[in-house]
Amino acid sequence: MLPENYQPAAGLLKDRVILVTGAGEGLGKAAALAFARHGATVVLLGRTVKKLEATYDAIEKAGGPAPAIYPMNLGGANWNDHGELANTLGREFGRLDGVLHCAAHFKAFARLQDVEPREWIENLQVNLTAAFAITSQCLPLLEKSPDASVVFCSDRAGREARPFHAAYGVAKAGLENLSRVWALETADRPQLRFNTYCPPPLRTGLRQKGYPGEVLDSLPLPDSVTPQLLWLMGPDSRGQSGKTF
Repeated sequence: MLPENYQPAAGLLKDRVILVTGAGEGLGKAAALAFARHGATVVLLGRTVKKLEATYDAIEKAGGPAPAIYPMNLGGANWNDHGELANTLGREFGRLDGVLHCAAHFKAFARLQDVEPREWIENLQVNLTAAFAITSQCLPLLEKSPDASVVFCSDRAGREARPFHAAYGVAKAGLENLSRVWALETADRPQLRFNTYCPPPLRTGLRQKGYPGEVLDSLPLPDSVTPQLLWLMGPDSRGQSGKTF
């Protein structure tokens, strides 16, 4: 269980280097801003440079540590691209204290039998394979941190079979298992922790794709859940690994 009414300390993430995927919008952007407000140097990864620059500018305007931008199209990235990301982070920062996997690909609800092969592949690539590859390639950098946290953003469809969630639901289910397996395999390294976080419905573009008839303004903003992500990413959640939140 996540702590209720958690109040993160002002310098909770001071001197930490945290990679956030999907940092150009939605929950990824909100989390990146919150991490920076609490002292972290945030590496902003996403497909659209203009959106990443907007997040960068917002962090600078708020007086946070200077972030870094790393454009990457996860839908077309290969193993070498993920390796180059890790090499760049190692060269620039020397270590990594956290990864928040917020990048997501979702077009529309559909029956499994109607999913086109290309959509299936791209969905698994962005929602599952990229999270695995980035974490795997960055693991040596995470091991250099005295306290590293990896958080995979999940979905209800990843925790219970739901019709018409198609490849998206299958990928999120794989992400849940991926996190638990990594926690088991790194149990001998207590400085590492791996957890999944399933946010409630939020006012994001991803939500609007799935529920176009919903009154989006009736939903809370992504900022409303950033205290939970700060707890998961910061030192107050030490010892919690392999959990679903």
